[in-house]
Amino acid sequence: MSEKEARFTDPSNYVNRELSWLEFDYRVLQEARDRQTPLFDRLKFLSITASNLDEFFMVRVASLKDMVHAGYTKRDIAGMTPAEQLEQISKKTHELVTQQYSTYNRSLIPELKANGLKLVERHEKLTEEQGEFADRYFKEEIYPVLTPMAVDSSRPFPLVRNKSLNIAALLKKKKGDDELEFAMVQVPSVIPRIGELPREVVEDGKEQRVVILLEEIIERNMPSLFLNYDIVVSHPFRIMRNADLTIDEEEAVDLLEEIQKQLKKRQWGEAIRLEIEDNVDKRLLKIIRRELSINSQDIFEINGPLDLTFLMKMYGLEGFELFKAPRYVPQPVPALMNEDDIFTNIRKGDILLHHPYQSFDPVVNFVRSAARDQSVLAIKQTLYRVSGNSPIIAALAEAADNGKQVSVLVELKARFDEENNINWAKMLEKA
Repeated sequence: MSEKEARFTDPSNYVNRELSWLEFDYRVLQEARDRQTPLFDRLKFLSITASNLDEFFMVRVASLKDMVHAGYTKRDIAGMTPAEQLEQISKKTHELVTQQYSTYNRSLIPELKANGLKLVERHEKLTEEQGEFADRYFKEEIYPVLTPMAVDSSRPFPLVRNKSLNIAALLKKKKGDDELEFAMVQVPSVIPRIGELPREVVEDGKEQRVVILLEEIIERNMPSLFLNYDIVVSHPFRIMRNADLTIDEEEAVDLLEEIQKQLKKRQWGEAIRLEIEDNVDKRLLKIIRRELSINSQDIFEINGPLDLTFLMKMYGLEGFELFKAPRYVPQPVPALMNEDDIFTNIRKGDILLHHPYQSFDPVVNFVRSAARDQSVLAIKQTLYRVSGNSPIIAALAEAADNGKQVSVLVELKARFDEENNINWAKMLEKA
């Protein structure tokens, strides 16, 4: 082999794919750490690093774990076995998470408070008035949707759903011995994670908005969920499961049905990451580790609230527009800035649309016009990802109602949009 050829096979000339991806997430984190970036945009970037990391674990780390379980030891182009990759990923991810929470605790939270938004980090720090407000909110809005679960000889350890936020507790019977029992409650995803409390007046007479996280309100009211017990300790925790779909498309009789089955399995996949408060009681952690079969390298002890994706909701709070970059407004397409309909404009010559810099409206208008135009006989379209209330979907359904031949290819395997796309596919099928 020549020296030139040897260069192409030398592992030291390559970077492992997964470690390279982590460097990308570090780059997003730099935007959250950059003081030149508007404050609320920094919240958004930190939220993105968290959701990126979730997907990375559910897919990439999950597939490496599958390889290790299968005894696969072939080295990648950078010369690393799956087990070695997992070891390096764990090290780099722990460093990344430490930086995420350093940014959150030491930079973002103080700056938010200085600019009129205070987050009460611990329910113990609530004032008497705020505590009464939080308790009333718990009783009226939160309590009815909670399902507390205790574990004993007759009740097995409950299914902890993928990505769900939960509160685990050790209980002691009020009139019993000192034996500890494990219990947990899932923090409901149907209630907003950020709860707004009555405003405070600060020293200079200005009003300050005050928010608290949902899990803190629940933790404060844990005694009302387990009336015959004393709460010894309670801590939020969250797990990530293997969500990498394995579908044999050749063997699947109905791909839509097969993907629906696999989506259900996502809730039952192997637990591959545990996030829990850093001051967690070791007895409680031991039970969770045992029941979920979690390795020590997959445990992340967190100094702050779990699942920072809630920061995207905080970014969406109204009244803080000064601390956000101005929204970009897509430009109109010059070739379409006239009174003619879309088909007349197309006949004049090719029109290049450059998204997202130019408006997407002409595309929606094109499909809508085609759905209503008597001369249009058929519409053929491919859909990969579509928004929640997609006007394109509505226009295609309208075209079918108008008697046109409509064929749509829906990509069911659009990662983590599978469920959404299945719903659209079924709706279009009906239409």
